[in-house]
Amino acid sequence: METLQRTANRGSISTGYDIDNSCKFESDNSEYLSRTPSSAGNRKTWTFSAWVKRTEITATSNSTGNQNMVFSAGDTYLQFDGNAIWINHRAGSENFFLATNRLFRDTSAWYHIVWQLDTTDGTAADRAKLYINGVRETSFQNSTYENMSQNYDAAVNNTVEHEIGKYSLHDTTYAGMFNGYMAEIHLVDGTALTPTSFGEFDGDSGIWKPKAYAGSHGTNGFYLDFKDAANLGNDASGGTDFAETNIASADQATDTPTNNFCTLGLQVRAGTSNEVGPAKEGGTYMKQDGVNQFIGFFGTIGVTQGKWYWEFYVPSRSASYGLLDYIGLHSMKTIPISGAATGGTSQCNYVLHYGDYNATVSGTNSGQNTAAGLPSYGTAGAGKTFGLAFNADDGQITFYANNTRIGNAGIDIFDLHDDMGAGTFVLPFFQVYDNNLYVNFGGCSFWASPSDYDETDANGYGSFAYAPPSGYYALCTKNLAEFG
Repeated sequence: METLQRTANRGSISTGYDIDNSCKFESDNSEYLSRTPSSAGNRKTWTFSAWVKRTEITATSNSTGNQNMVFSAGDTYLQFDGNAIWINHRAGSENFFLATNRLFRDTSAWYHIVWQLDTTDGTAADRAKLYINGVRETSFQNSTYENMSQNYDAAVNNTVEHEIGKYSLHDTTYAGMFNGYMAEIHLVDGTALTPTSFGEFDGDSGIWKPKAYAGSHGTNGFYLDFKDAANLGNDASGGTDFAETNIASADQATDTPTNNFCTLGLQVRAGTSNEVGPAKEGGTYMKQDGVNQFIGFFGTIGVTQGKWYWEFYVPSRSASYGLLDYIGLHSMKTIPISGAATGGTSQCNYVLHYGDYNATVSGTNSGQNTAAGLPSYGTAGAGKTFGLAFNADDGQITFYANNTRIGNAGIDIFDLHDDMGAGTFVLPFFQVYDNNLYVNFGGCSFWASPSDYDETDANGYGSFAYAPPSGYYALCTKNLAEFG
C-alpha cells in the first residue's frame, strides 16, 4: 500500500492547501501555451514543478504520437514517451537523457513531477534530478548523465520559446502534444529546489500532497495557477503571460490534485475489429462517429455507498441506429477482454443500460426494461443534456433529460446492490455504437460555454448544466472522503 500511495496522489486526503483549477490539454485541438523571454536568465540552475493527470495512455514509446510533452524550451524538454517519463537536452555532444524504467499510466491519478537542473554540480549524476511524488527517480532504462558538462548553459531560461504541452522545436504535426490536465506549474529561475518546496508527505497516509510554494521565481520563472478562465496563460508570479494557442475558457477545469474527479478510464473493446481511440478532451468525450463498432468506457472512480450525480450530452444521432448508447453502471466483477461487450449479452455482466436494450441481470438479458421503468430515446435524444442520479445506498438509479425526470424514479439496479454490499465497487459505464458522446462528472465540462455549466452540488463542487438532485454529489475525492 505504501508503494501505491507514494506512486500517485488521488486527491483523497485533506491537504490544508487547495488547488482550485487545472487546465485541460488535447492534442487533437493542438492546444498549448508559449512564451519567449526577452532576456536570458540563469541557464545553469533552475527547477521545474508541475502536477499532471494523463487521460490518453499509449502502449509504445519513441514514436510520433506517443510523446506527450509537458514542458519544453528549445532543445530541452520533459515528456511522457509511451508511459515512461523522459527528460532530455539535445545539442550536439551535450546530449543529456534520462528515461525512467517505471511506467506512469494511471489515468485516475495526479502525478507531481519535479525536474531540477544544476550544471554547476561537480558530480555528473547530480546535475539533473527527476522526482515523482516527492521521491527521486534512480532507475532508468536509459541514462547519459555524463553528456552534460559542468557549468553548461541549457536552453531553459534562454531567449527561446518556452512551451507547456508541446515540443517547441516542432510544428504541431510532430510536437508530441499533451493529453490530460496540468495544474500548479512553477519554473524557478536560478535555484535548485527539492520537491519539499512544493509538496509534503501526509503524516497519516504517507500520500504526497501539494503545499504552497513560498519562494521567488527568479528572472524568467513563472507560476501558472489557471484561476483566470479568460486568461489561462496568466503568470501569477507577475511575469509575462503565456500566449494561448487553441486554449479557451472551456479548458479550465476543477479537476485538481486536491480534488480529483472521475473521468473516462478503462476502455473495453466491444466488437470484432480492433479497438478504437481513447477517450478525448480530458477523458470526457467518446469520439466514435463513423466507427461501426461498440466501444465502452468505465469511469475512473467506483463506489459502494453514497449518492452521486453526473451528466452526459448527445450531440447527434445516427439515423440508421437510433440511440444505441448504453449508459448506466458496471461492476468490476467481470471485465470482458477478448469478447464483445455488447448490450444484452453475457459478455457485459451487471450493466444497467439506458437505450434500446434491456437491463442486464447477472450477465443475462432479463427482459426487465419496461418493468424496471428504464427510459429509451431514439434520435430525439440529440441535443439534450441527460443526468444520472445513482443512489448506491439504496441500489437505485434515476435518469433526467434537460432536468426533467424520464422513466421511473429510483429504478432498481438488481444484482449490483448485492455486489456493493459484498464490497464490489460499481463504476459509471458508457457504451456507444457509431456515435459520439460527451460526459460530465463535474471536473471538466468543455462542450459548451462555461456559463452554461455554473451549477454545483451542495458542497460547491463540480460544474454542471443542472444542479444535482438534493442529497446527490459530484463524483470527486473530496465528496468521497465525506460520503464514500
